[in-house]
Amino acid sequence: MGMKDKFQDQSEQWQQQAKEKAQQGRQREEQGRRREEQGREQGPERSGRPRDEEMERLQREEEDRLNQDYDA
Repeated sequence: MGMKDKFQDQSEQWQQQAKEKAQQGRQREEQGRRREEQGREQGPERSGRPRDEEMERLQREEEDRLNQDYDA
């Protein structure tokens, strides 16, 4: 196998891998949209909002603890 054939085969492999990764990315986006739509249908308790609020609350508590440590 010549160098030209080797590089051509490798190029074809990379192109195929790129196509597969792009397709996987599209599938993940579609799954994310479906999950988001299902979350909306189930109401705000099931959507991402409570988790975001919970994370913000936990971050504030952690900041408060750190500030108390530095104040002491």
